[in-house]
Amino acid sequence: MNIGSEMKRASPLILISFALVIVIVGCAVHRTQAGLSEKATAQIGIVNHTGSYIYSASVNGAGGGNMARWGIGFANICCTSIPRAWHPGMKVLVRWNMPIGTKDMVKEKVVLVEKYDVSGSIYMHFFPNDEVRVVVSRFYPGSAEYPIQHLGNPN
Repeated sequence: MNIGSEMKRASPLILISFALVIVIVGCAVHRTQAGLSEKATAQIGIVNHTGSYIYSASVNGAGGGNMARWGIGFANICCTSIPRAWHPGMKVLVRWNMPIGTKDMVKEKVVLVEKYDVSGSIYMHFFPNDEVRVVVSRFYPGSAEYPIQHLGNPN
């Protein structure tokens, strides 16, 4: 048996095997990169800074639930998606149902999303005079790390 001739016959097989490994690794890397979405799933929460009850609220059509006067809610309304990275000018459509007396009042407003560094849950903050702020945070309203402190009922 001649080792040199065996190596010559094995060389194409080694090259083909090496090329196949490169293709498989390249496909795996591409597949992993393609699997990283630019969007993240987010739960939705409501924070009410008013003395009026909120029957329901949504952000970009996702939401529901209700919130008592001066109430803070967990982000337990499922769900929507948000960009993993905040960008200037990011806006959402907020729609809410806040009755006045016995009259049902559905309102909507396009709201800028406040800057965030890490994706998390979406919280809609409702203030008097139909002021609405939208915060994305991995912290719960009321925690020291949360960007808007809820003062509760001022009375």
